[in-house]
Amino acid sequence: MAGLMIQGTGSDVGKSVLVAGLCRVFSNRGLKVVPFKPQNMSNNAAVAGNGGEIGRAQALQALAARVATHTDMNPVLLKPQADTRSQLIVQGQMRGHLDSRNFLTDRRLLIPEVMESYRRLEKQSDIVVVEGAGSPAEINLRAGDIANMGFAHEAAVPVILVGDIDRGGVIASLAGTHTVLAPGDASMIRGFIINKFRGDPALFADGYDAIEHFTGWAGYGIVPFIPAAARLPDEDAVVLQRGHVISSGRKVIACPILPHIANFDDLDPLRQEPDLAACRVGVPCEGVRL
Repeated sequence: MAGLMIQGTGSDVGKSVLVAGLCRVFSNRGLKVVPFKPQNMSNNAAVAGNGGEIGRAQALQALAARVATHTDMNPVLLKPQADTRSQLIVQGQMRGHLDSRNFLTDRRLLIPEVMESYRRLEKQSDIVVVEGAGSPAEINLRAGDIANMGFAHEAAVPVILVGDIDRGGVIASLAGTHTVLAPGDASMIRGFIINKFRGDPALFADGYDAIEHFTGWAGYGIVPFIPAAARLPDEDAVVLQRGHVISSGRKVIACPILPHIANFDDLDPLRQEPDLAACRVGVPCEGVRL
């Protein structure tokens, strides 16, 4: 069996959707594929088939892979309860809490259980598609890392790095990641993908070549911006900081966005109703007057 890890230059660069897409592609090719994320930080959780909690994104990826959800797909889930404190879920069950004082030291102690879950999935599948968290360029968090390069080394899986061109600065983000990574970590990366591209890819040919020149990594392609991806459940709370353009309907449903709101993607079905305007209070909502 084989493993492949998708890491990103930052949060919300499209890792979760790309992993889901790869799961469906491999499934369509007749392979038994399963998703995996060693460590997730999200208040959007789903109940796995064996009864425990996993990140919502891994539930979506399992659906794309056409396999039943299992807590092994996300063995460590951190659910933020304050700016410096998170509830710790290990293999689907609450274990306690991590805070800023013990985060760097205690999470490394979880690597045996992370690898236990990964190896079980590995034995049951043809390929495991692994999603990283945040960015490997956060070298201040490298010691004790189990989410990105720490896991990649432990499991000996190759990495593809994803850059988001829609937010701008994609050349600098990819080249900069290469610059700050330790040589051993940089060697785990086999290549890069440009995600969320709008327009004619030919216009980015020089930029693509520049990234290959600065990093020495192979370019594995350009993925177009997919508007329909916005209909998929959100995992990261970072999306709550953005405004939304919402078509006015006959009724407005307003939901207050609290600092540590959980499962806010439960509101998504309301946004699909043509006669409703769903608005998150505290987030700019163009087109809706409350």
